[in-house]
Amino acid sequence: MTPEESFELEKKKGYMVVKGNDLIQKNRFALSLTEQKTMAYICSMIEPMQTEESGFKLEYEFKIREYSKICGIDYDNGKNYQDVKNTLKKLRDKSMWLTLPNGSETTVGWLAKATTNKRSGIAHIKLDEDMVPYLFDLKQKFTQYQLYNVLGMKSAFSVRIYELMKSYSFRHTITFEIDELKKLLMVEDVKSYNRFPDFRRFVLEKAQSEINELTDITIEFDPIKTGRKVTSIKFIIEEKYSQ
Repeated sequence: MTPEESFELEKKKGYMVVKGNDLIQKNRFALSLTEQKTMAYICSMIEPMQTEESGFKLEYEFKIREYSKICGIDYDNGKNYQDVKNTLKKLRDKSMWLTLPNGSETTVGWLAKATTNKRSGIAHIKLDEDMVPYLFDLKQKFTQYQLYNVLGMKSAFSVRIYELMKSYSFRHTITFEIDELKKLLMVEDVKSYNRFPDFRRFVLEKAQSEINELTDITIEFDPIKTGRKVTSIKFIIEEKYSQ
């Protein structure tokens, strides 16, 4: 890699990821770590202040090798072009549950289309039109962070919890009922997380460690009990102003 290419990669790692708070705080989805990083990478290419008058740009293209290097994927491994195709296909096929103001939930897709070309090394994607209210013309109630904050993470829960905490960072604290948090993380029916000590060890503490080490915020959490049972979790969020 030339110095110019290395500089360009580092610059793109610093691009801003901007999402509407409703997308972060009121949706439930199960995306893998790679799928979450890929959506963050795609969002980093979006100019979020586009308006309906100017027209929303839903289609983007990127160099697969560059994307792989930014997201920490060993593209030179022979099967990784197929892995990239699989990731984009899953994002095309998956949807998430989003809670609307009236309390009902609706499905919203991530991508409407994905096309790759091995010869040119280019991937072309089109965002689902239902994503427009959550990614464009965001005048208020949005969360932004630099892409590099999530690139080093190794747990899918770390990315999800980081975005949640970042969206509430202006408040410095946020309390979730434990059932509500598990529902947001899509683990409410996962038996291995039924016991709070297991949920704490494998989800909360792992996310806390990665967030505090890798990102622009630090978090602490305090379990809140009703009787002998943990029923809520209070998070304390601080910005790393020195970064």
